[in-house]
Amino acid sequence: MPSSVMPTPRMTGGPQAPAAVSAVGLRKSYGDKTVLDGIDLHIPAGSVFALLGPNGAGKTTTVQILSTLIRADGGQARVAGHDLTTDPNGVRAAIGVTGQFSAVDGLITGEENMLLMADLHHLPRTEGRRVAAELLERFDLVEAARKPAQSYSGGMKRRLDIAMTLVGNPRIIFLDEPTTGLDPRSRHAMWRIIRELVAGGVTVFLTTQYLEEADELADRIAVLNDGRIVAEGTAEELKRLVPGGHVRLRFTDPDAYHSAAAALSGTALPGTALPGAARDDEALALQIPSDGSQRDLRAVLDRLDAAGVQADELTVHTPDLDDVFFALTGGTTPTDQTKEAVR
Repeated sequence: MPSSVMPTPRMTGGPQAPAAVSAVGLRKSYGDKTVLDGIDLHIPAGSVFALLGPNGAGKTTTVQILSTLIRADGGQARVAGHDLTTDPNGVRAAIGVTGQFSAVDGLITGEENMLLMADLHHLPRTEGRRVAAELLERFDLVEAARKPAQSYSGGMKRRLDIAMTLVGNPRIIFLDEPTTGLDPRSRHAMWRIIRELVAGGVTVFLTTQYLEEADELADRIAVLNDGRIVAEGTAEELKRLVPGGHVRLRFTDPDAYHSAAAALSGTALPGTALPGAARDDEALALQIPSDGSQRDLRAVLDRLDAAGVQADELTVHTPDLDDVFFALTGGTTPTDQTKEAVR
């Protein structure tokens, strides 16, 4: 990890909201291999939480523990108010899980898959048919409902998978890499579904390797590496952890450019940790390193106002989640080629 990156284990901005999922010191090992090395979680109800990490970081193991599929070796956790160890049945009654691999039975129809799930939830026959019909309509699967599920496209199977998860009306849904292998159109359709679920009060715990997905959906993001959470916060907070952000000012009037350069170049700006601007005399542009915060931007604008000049163009550049991912998981600054490899 670059020495300039100082990941923060947790960033909080005041009293924490009631947790749909909370964990303290979760641990899991397989033989000599430590998969989870004491992770803490606090996920507010009605939010989307994304867990990022490279393959083998422990994302799926975390989901399996919190959904009672496997037992942790140590630590404590509560899901929907139920203790994971003493009340696993209470946890199971409150959650839904969609894993990396579809639970859809391809040999039966979509409708039959839904009715089978209703039976597993012990719904009365009439109620099961009503719920199945409503969910098939909600997920735009009515026309395909009586066709074998093996004939469905990848996106349709994923929609059916989540529809099956919702039969039990869960308050918390674990989505373990739900859009892996989907084309961009299907992925965006899945994002819409996730947003609708959250708008209805459902809490979503999402694991993904699609960094754009976490940026689009998540209220908070944690980066898991070597079994530990190395940083957690909003997407914007995480982007400020890595260097490379800057404010760029461009001018069309050479005199205004030179006046701004005199005001902004050289020593650090008063009241900030900002160094002076780097000049590009050919492009009439100045670049000032910045974390993208309002404080930094105001310091730059105040300096320009004091010099009596205005920039013709101002852009704020901040690192993206690709940069964060590579920096916090031990990689180097990503090129476009290496970013694409992560996707």
